[in-house]
Amino acid sequence: MSIPVVDLSQFVTGDADAKAAFVQELGKAYEEVGFVAVKNHGIPGKLISELYEYVQQFFSLPLEKKLQFEIPGLAGQRGYTSFGREHAKGSDAPDLKEFFQYGQTVEDGEAINDNYPPNVQVAEIKPFNPTLQSAYRNFEKSGRSLLQAIALYLGLDEHYFDNNIHNGNSILRCIHYPPITSEPKSAIRAEQHEDINLITLLVGASADGLQILTKQGDWVNVTSLPEQIVVNVGDMLQRLTNNKLRSTTHRVVNPARELWHTSRFSMPFFLHPKSEMSLSCLEGCIDERHPKAYEDITAGEYLDERLREIGLKK
Repeated sequence: MSIPVVDLSQFVTGDADAKAAFVQELGKAYEEVGFVAVKNHGIPGKLISELYEYVQQFFSLPLEKKLQFEIPGLAGQRGYTSFGREHAKGSDAPDLKEFFQYGQTVEDGEAINDNYPPNVQVAEIKPFNPTLQSAYRNFEKSGRSLLQAIALYLGLDEHYFDNNIHNGNSILRCIHYPPITSEPKSAIRAEQHEDINLITLLVGASADGLQILTKQGDWVNVTSLPEQIVVNVGDMLQRLTNNKLRSTTHRVVNPARELWHTSRFSMPFFLHPKSEMSLSCLEGCIDERHPKAYEDITAGEYLDERLREIGLKK
């Protein structure tokens, strides 16, 4: 399946007509599919290549070394999470992956810094942390522009999300799906799920496997060109918009048997707001045909609830 392709430069540097066209194109795609491929997204190709290089070096470290970066009590929100620790909501089967998470670094002195644990430093690979920090800032910038377009599509002020995501609780997750060495219990590396956050920005994974569930109930492969990133709606945005913008169910399937010996790497950026942001359904998304579907909750309360459901928090 070729998912809709949008050109972010239309919104960032285009004239008023180009900007308006982008807003409608993006909003329609999110209502109908939930995923888009974004070209001219502003994240340098060289940076993406370096990110993959250093992340692959990290996951090549011996397990006993990687375990030194797994910090108890952080619910996987910083540092390393070992293989099989996470499962999808409603599933008991652990996902076939290990991952490293890098979070917000507050650089302007805002007091919210006290709410965030420090990032885990990997001294063994000197460019590792600086590269993750640079990637994090680039993802934030592109994500802000996309949310500005979404705000306009929803009839909100263009900068509705800006303050909520500035120094927000976003996460850059570096995922390694190791080679399959024995007959797996499941054909799924990551069980079907919806993302927790507002939107997810995903640079091209190192191998195929991502599938989305269509409104017709069919699983289809998602493909994008190397210079594109895939961006999908998360549950927080679905909740905020009272289901106007749908969080799309997706999964990662195992490769063909002849490719079991290969790894898969993936780098999603989960764009979260600050914890105090209200996810109460927007009034403009509620009417007689679409009554309010969700109870009021903050982003922080919702994240805490979901981390417990997927097994990362007790």
